[in-house]
Amino acid sequence: MPLAEFLEALESTATDAVQAFNDANSNETLETARVEFLGAKNGRLKTVQKQMGTVENDNKKTAGQKLNETKQQIQSAFEDAKNRLTGGTGVIRDPNFDATLPGRLFRVGRLHPITQTIEELKDIMGRLGFTTAGGPEIEDQFHNFNALNIPESHPARDPLDNFYIRVAEQTTDSDDNLMLLRSQTSTVQIRVMENTPPPVRIISLGRVYRPDTADATHYPMFHQMEGLWVDTNVTLADLKTVLQLFATNYLGGSVPVRIRPSFFPFTEPSVEADYFWDGRWVEFGGAGVVDPNVLKAVGYDPEKVSGFAFGLGVERLCMIRHQIKDIRDLFTNEVRFLHQF
Repeated sequence: MPLAEFLEALESTATDAVQAFNDANSNETLETARVEFLGAKNGRLKTVQKQMGTVENDNKKTAGQKLNETKQQIQSAFEDAKNRLTGGTGVIRDPNFDATLPGRLFRVGRLHPITQTIEELKDIMGRLGFTTAGGPEIEDQFHNFNALNIPESHPARDPLDNFYIRVAEQTTDSDDNLMLLRSQTSTVQIRVMENTPPPVRIISLGRVYRPDTADATHYPMFHQMEGLWVDTNVTLADLKTVLQLFATNYLGGSVPVRIRPSFFPFTEPSVEADYFWDGRWVEFGGAGVVDPNVLKAVGYDPEKVSGFAFGLGVERLCMIRHQIKDIRDLFTNEVRFLHQF
């Protein structure tokens, strides 16, 4: 093949390719042009390249240089067209797509009812001025018991009522070195107060563990929401007000709340809170004024600050809201059950 004829074929191919890539306005048209001109088997550039073997030997160097230039020109035109259609994202957009039109929600899954409840509790308590704090689920005995004014002899520390863990690195068999899965989220309150000067106004939401036999109302793993407010002149009246506002926001309408005397090692006085729902009084949770010994354990001066704390069961709140009768339904991962929420 004469060199001039070969160069003319390259020029024609390059001109047609550049025009085709410039005219491409969709993924389909761009791909069609790419296959036509850059296809590995039957593309026009490949066809012309095969003809190079018939060019006279003295002209092969010139032919090869022109072939490489043409390849670069066509490839560059293709890349420019792709960038134009994708806006640099690598994803070719439909030219008829209007980003200003309203979209439609496409659900690929659902939040678990417990997760939904936790998010709503965060929102309600956030509007009441409480920030969310977190802490480890594997705790030491100081934060789970000692700092909460629970003495060594207290039945709450019984091995039958806790999941104790002996850490592998510990070489002694002393019970002082035992860790445990936290039995309450009050441990978070201790950790926050240790590192935060008053005032403190937090909630802690998370999993807690107790070796209860699973039945309709008990489960060995469940969730708690603990609230803590420590400042000057915080009283039991403030506690009832917060619980009243919470019940009104979560359950809707005017929900009566009552408090009854009780006992907890970490509060004094201690109370049980109930709310009136669906024609009956339902247990809300434990609460009370923070015991001075707890304040001392974290370095607070009980002569200068006071506070209240409360603990509510997340599963109980979820079950009341959705009229769920058996707590075990929340942990069976039955899709048909979860789709109701």
